[in-house]
Amino acid sequence: MELDNVTYVSTTGTEYAVTSSTDLGQDEFLELLVTKLENQDPLNPQEDEDFIAQLAQFSSLEQLEDMNDSLQLGLDWDYILSQTISNTMATSLIGCEVTADASQIYLDSAGSAKIGFELDDMADKVEIEIYDANGDLVRTLTEDDLAAGSHSVKWDGLDESGVQMEAGLYYINVIGTDMDGTKMTLSTTAEGKVTGVVYVDGSAMLQVDGYCIPLSQVREVREG
Repeated sequence: MELDNVTYVSTTGTEYAVTSSTDLGQDEFLELLVTKLENQDPLNPQEDEDFIAQLAQFSSLEQLEDMNDSLQLGLDWDYILSQTISNTMATSLIGCEVTADASQIYLDSAGSAKIGFELDDMADKVEIEIYDANGDLVRTLTEDDLAAGSHSVKWDGLDESGVQMEAGLYYINVIGTDMDGTKMTLSTTAEGKVTGVVYVDGSAMLQVDGYCIPLSQVREVREG
């Protein structure tokens, strides 16, 4: 409770003041209350309703502050617990094969990469665009007459001219066309083996084939 230069005049005529612009603590409030009671008119003990209302307000405020501190402490512990569980789970995935939501794929030294995507409905045609780190289109793969569900396409690492591309990260964009000719952008996935775990701002990131994937984006885990 905050009070600014408050002067209290008792029913007996005695004055006392609180001249502080800071928050009124519990000790200060109790001191003010005792002074108030000492100077109260014994013939009118029920007067000064405002003071009684302030007392009730102060008590409620103290209870709310204690409750807020307890809730915040509980939330902090819940966050620490969830982070600990996630970090422990992440390390247990080292050596496993995973499928995760991703807009990147890794072309390995053998010249091979898997590209995954999801179809909600049957597609007449699906075009898979592959871009290098500079944003240049390297290759477009085409698949026809695909049913709804999960699909995986293997890229042999060749560009449109048949030249073998270097190992590394490539970006993908998958566009489907339904039977009515309507275009639809599809969610894409990447597959690979978890080789390690790094932590960014306390959150676990899986190292998969040369790049990092948040643990929350993993869709499927298989034995390596």
